[in-house]
Amino acid sequence: MVLLAAAVMTGCSTNTTGSGSTNQQPAGGQQEAAPTQQLTLADIEKKAKEEGTVVSVGMPDSWANWVGTWKDLESKYGMKHTDTDMSSSEEIAKYEAEKNNPTADIGDVGIAFGPVAVDKGVTQPYKTSYWDEILEWAKDKDGHWIVGYQGSIAVMTNKELVKNPPKSWDDIKNGDYKVAIGDVTKAAQSQMSVLAAAIAHGGDETNIQPGIDFFAELAKQGRLSLGEMNVATLEKGEVTVALLWDFNALSYRDQIDPSRFEVSIPNGGTVVSGYATIINKYAPHPHAAMLTREYILSDAGQINLAKGYARPIRESVKLPDEVAKKMIPADQYKDAKPVKDQKAWEETAKKLPQMWEEQVLIHAK
Repeated sequence: MVLLAAAVMTGCSTNTTGSGSTNQQPAGGQQEAAPTQQLTLADIEKKAKEEGTVVSVGMPDSWANWVGTWKDLESKYGMKHTDTDMSSSEEIAKYEAEKNNPTADIGDVGIAFGPVAVDKGVTQPYKTSYWDEILEWAKDKDGHWIVGYQGSIAVMTNKELVKNPPKSWDDIKNGDYKVAIGDVTKAAQSQMSVLAAAIAHGGDETNIQPGIDFFAELAKQGRLSLGEMNVATLEKGEVTVALLWDFNALSYRDQIDPSRFEVSIPNGGTVVSGYATIINKYAPHPHAAMLTREYILSDAGQINLAKGYARPIRESVKLPDEVAKKMIPADQYKDAKPVKDQKAWEETAKKLPQMWEEQVLIHAK
């Protein structure tokens, strides 16, 4: 039987003693972490079923096929689910603001935000039984955050509005259309788009300036779109060219009309990164959150995410042929590079919002 280390929070049990016990705090009061316990997966499953609910943030049905995960958790364990979509920074702020009256159990954040959440003291660790299969860059050493899937920044183009869809960063720079990137001050996807542009122009996680300069030039030309990037705006033609995670772009394309859009990995360089789950330190359903992370990293959970075009973080998972053929061809990722220095990127990501406002948005028209 697998033993799993977890610092257990509680919102469901009375005070007990012995292995796997949890400590109940008065309703509405701040919960404190119990001592680290050795729980079996069977223990976690049992307690998760008793809790009966998992509340997520930033894990909507339409993103990376999360809907498949939620359906499976309900059918297998009877766990009901609700989600509130929000950015990585908003998720962490919610955990912190609601610690005396918590509502959320688990969230999905860009990898740079994982350490931010840990620094703010709003997470609890859970390593899962797949711990040894997770690459070192994709996990916190204590299990406070673990990447569930990886992606690369891609270019999505409305072919009805752009005759020659861009294949490279130079194509984008020399185009005459607007480029959407989202909110760089808050969203990990948008921040990674700046890093991708930086990588393509000689920068990296320690030097984001080439990416800032690239978008500043687009802003000066009046070609930077600051609107929302979603199914509705894409379908209406409000977004012409968008920089998105490959899994989001492919999902949007297929939801609307595959013939209308082209999705490609830009020549010249892009970034490989991932999204990590963070379990709320004050989670009202802590075991349901642990079981959710466990399932996300299982073969079935990884394949579910791949059905939403997100590449599995566990390299041993073999995708069904019908899933694999929907992905972008592997040869397009030849210039895709992972973040080499995660600590450096964490520091850069903290500075990026101010740099964006002062050097890019000031030119936006």
